[in-house]
Amino acid sequence: LAAALNERGLARYRSVQFPAALRDYTAAIECLPGCEVPYYNRGLVLYRLGDFDEAMKDFRKVLELNPQFEDAALSLKQAILDKEAKQKRGY
Repeated sequence: LAAALNERGLARYRSVQFPAALRDYTAAIECLPGCEVPYYNRGLVLYRLGDFDEAMKDFRKVLELNPQFEDAALSLKQAILDKEAKQKRGY
């Protein structure tokens, strides 16, 4: 079930249905909390929505579950940089 929810979330993400994708990824996490992929995917959606703090939480969770997940490490670094840039601009 978690894999199906993750796949549906991915389809919704690709069609820019971000709230629906977030629901699917969250449901996938609830079904299988030890799987890092839905956390990563949810982090990507949160990042795209500009919710850097929540995205960083998900990317950190991915790295806790799988320290070798390079895309999560890169995404975390980018979210940190973008949050800092946003703060410097006063948003």
